[in-house]
Amino acid sequence: MNKLSSCVTAMRLRTLPLSLAGVSLGLMLAASDYMLRPWVAFFTLLTTAFLQILSNVANELGDFLHGTDREADRQGPSYTLSKGLLTARDFKVMILVYVLLCVAGGLAMIWFSFGTFFDYGAVIIALMGLAAISGAMKYTLGRRPYGYRGLGDLYVFMFFGIVAVLGSYFVASHEIRTWILLLPAISVGCFSVGVLNVNNIRDIKSDALTRRTIPVRIGERNAKIYHTALIVFGWACMFVYVSMRMFDWWHYLFAVTLPLFVIHLVQVWRHSGKALDPQLPQLVISTFLFAFLAGFGFIVYLL
Repeated sequence: MNKLSSCVTAMRLRTLPLSLAGVSLGLMLAASDYMLRPWVAFFTLLTTAFLQILSNVANELGDFLHGTDREADRQGPSYTLSKGLLTARDFKVMILVYVLLCVAGGLAMIWFSFGTFFDYGAVIIALMGLAAISGAMKYTLGRRPYGYRGLGDLYVFMFFGIVAVLGSYFVASHEIRTWILLLPAISVGCFSVGVLNVNNIRDIKSDALTRRTIPVRIGERNAKIYHTALIVFGWACMFVYVSMRMFDWWHYLFAVTLPLFVIHLVQVWRHSGKALDPQLPQLVISTFLFAFLAGFGFIVYLL
C-alpha cells in the first residue's frame, strides 16, 4: 500500500489541469465551429493526462540520476526517489507503463477521429504524439536533457500551447480553418511557460549548480520581468483573437479570471525562494479556468 501511495505521489496530479487547459480550449473551439464527437474528446483528454504523468515520472527519474534532486536543496515538495520511497527500477517500470498507455490512448483517439490509421491527418497526429512522448521523456533524461540547457521554456510553449490547442482542434475538426487560432494557442503557451518560470525562479539557487534555466541565465529580477511579459502577452493574444471573431459578450467570459492573474503577479514580485511555491498551483488553476471559460464562452454563444 505504501508503494502504491508513493506511485500516486510520483504522478504529481496537481499538474494535470495545466496540461488539460490547452487541449480543453482546442476541443471547445472546435465544438463551436463543428460537431465534437464525445469519444474523440474523451480519448484526447485521456491521452493528454497520460502524457503529463509520463513527463512527471520521467523528469523525477532524470533529476535523480543526474544528482539534481537532492533533498537538502529542494525548495518545492519532496519527491519519492530522493526520500527513498521508490527505486529507480520502480520508475523505469512506471515509464514503460505510461508510454504504453500514451500509445494506446493515442491510437484510440486517432481511430475514433479519423476511422483509419492511414489518412494523412491521422499520420500527422501520430507523428505529433511520438514527438510528445519523446519530449516528455527527454526533459531531464538522457545524455543531453534539454531542460538543463534552458530549452524547457520552448518545449512547454510548443507542446502545452501550440500543439495542445491546435492539435486537439485538428483532431476534432480535421482542419485548421484560420491562422488566428494561433492566438489562443500562444496565450495558453505563455501561461504554461509562466508556470515553469515560477518553478525555476523558486529553484534558482539550487539550479545554478547543475542547470542553465532562463532565471539562472538572466537573474531573478529579469526573470520576473520575463514572467510579467509572458502573462501580459498571453492576455493580449486572447483579446486580439476575440476581437477578430464575431462580437458577442460571451466570448469575453475568460476575462473574469483577470484578478487571479493580477494577484499572482503581485505575489511573484513580492516573494522569492520557497515562498513562491504556492504560486505554482495558483497559476495552474488560473490558466485552466482561463482556457475553460474562453472555450465555454464560444460554445454557450451557440446555445
